[in-house]
Amino acid sequence: MNFHLANLYETVADTCPDRPAIIACHENEPTEHRSWAELDARASRIANLLVESGLKPQSKFGIYMRNRAEYIEAHLAGFKARMIPINVNYRYQSGELVYLLDNADAEALFFQAEFQPRIEEIRSQLPKVGLYVQVDDGGAPLQDWALDYEQALASASPMARIERPGSDVYMLYTGGTTGMPKGVMYSQDEFTSRLSLGLMLRGVEPPTSLADVPDRIEKLAGVEAPNVSLCACPLMHGTGIWLGHIALAYLGGATLTMSHPRFDADILWQLAEKHAATDIVIVGDAFAKPMLKALQIASENSQPYNISSLKRIVSSGVMWSREVKDSLLEFGNMLLLDAFGSSEGGMGMSISSRGAAAETAKFALTEGVKVFDENDKLIEPGSEAIGMVGLSGGVPLGYYKDEAKSAKTFRKIDGVRYSFPGDFAKVEADGSVTLLGRGSNCINTGGEKVFPEEVEEALKRHPDVLDCLVVGVADDRFGQRIVAVTSLAEGSSLAADEIIAATKAHLSGYKLPRQVIFVDQVRRAVNGKADYAWAKGVAQAAVG
Repeated sequence: MNFHLANLYETVADTCPDRPAIIACHENEPTEHRSWAELDARASRIANLLVESGLKPQSKFGIYMRNRAEYIEAHLAGFKARMIPINVNYRYQSGELVYLLDNADAEALFFQAEFQPRIEEIRSQLPKVGLYVQVDDGGAPLQDWALDYEQALASASPMARIERPGSDVYMLYTGGTTGMPKGVMYSQDEFTSRLSLGLMLRGVEPPTSLADVPDRIEKLAGVEAPNVSLCACPLMHGTGIWLGHIALAYLGGATLTMSHPRFDADILWQLAEKHAATDIVIVGDAFAKPMLKALQIASENSQPYNISSLKRIVSSGVMWSREVKDSLLEFGNMLLLDAFGSSEGGMGMSISSRGAAAETAKFALTEGVKVFDENDKLIEPGSEAIGMVGLSGGVPLGYYKDEAKSAKTFRKIDGVRYSFPGDFAKVEADGSVTLLGRGSNCINTGGEKVFPEEVEEALKRHPDVLDCLVVGVADDRFGQRIVAVTSLAEGSSLAADEIIAATKAHLSGYKLPRQVIFVDQVRRAVNGKADYAWAKGVAQAAVG
């Protein structure tokens, strides 16, 4: 059962060569289209470029781009040559880039011209990188130390298909709450087989081998038209590359990307309408709220978007509130799939439809997922006890070059190996879990543990609260004081005491914020994840 990603992609390219694989939309550039055959052929040439440049099986190289066709091509090229592509966060500053590329032992770097000035700053600090390939986006001109992507591709011959073991390493770098970026390592076989679950959501049994993939694509064609998945979040993060792209391979579908410096919900809906998107992949309320607002405004102006093709919106990574889900469902008969997971593994899902929206942060657990207390004992359902979520099955091999962190996160209980990404939860009487948040962000106030995500979701129930982040700051009496850094809807004059009073209906008193600090915009990463370091700085500066 060899589910190596390159083998999977080649199987799909042979099965449906003329189907669209990529529709890449850019702010100031023409839309690019790639069929599955074209994607396979172009990636084969880039793979050969890597081989001829001296990279070996399991060598690493970085991909430093926004959502582009070339990102996906370079990604696949690495797998074809049995190498390991490394996702590079394009929001990183110079020091973070140097750390990431050095830690990953990157020997090559693909980048778009927009980021060339930053690479110029750090090239002298990257002695391991011997190959630079620049994608022209109308930005900085090509320098003599880099190759032009299209020219290099055109001059390379296609690499012949080779045997690839499922034991090859797949790696995704994650920042999140783990401190400095760390490479989460999976075996190709273990990782790739997990992403076939998208077929089950469409009523088709997942394949048990690559030989089954053509049959599954044919069966899917009898269920619905080929999928077009609009990946609204960055391909450089797990949600984007896994759910927005790789999962489409099993379906013979197309990845529709939008490459814009700032997320624009109207552009998203325009693209979804123009290209008949069947799926949209997002990261929680940071995407869903502006999407909802754009739908509401368009409807009020009697110019509603035609989203009749849309069958699913998929989210992962941060909380997606029930109130937003309910309102989105007023605009279409679709499923809202809220995945509970991280770079270290998928742990559960909630599914909402018209008249049946799931509660915020409440998930049905994936098989093999359990919640343990501090003594590694299972949490009793309905007990109100808090435990840490552990995942067995599909557990990563570990973190690249970090044995200490690997030993802490991936460990055995009663002979079974689990992944513990750091998420805490309660187990409800029906066996579902309510996610509370990451332990690394937990606030200890007056001897009680408070998870910021729980408080944030309660605060955001007020219609005037656009976004918020909750942090703890030092307090002489309570140890830590809960502070909410909050942005309000345009035109709102809501006062701090009104927010706190409204939140009392949803939270115990000790969980309520002692202070609310108003800002024009709550800062989040481009993938929608919280910037708690920024929020804490704002809170500490205001508190004094």
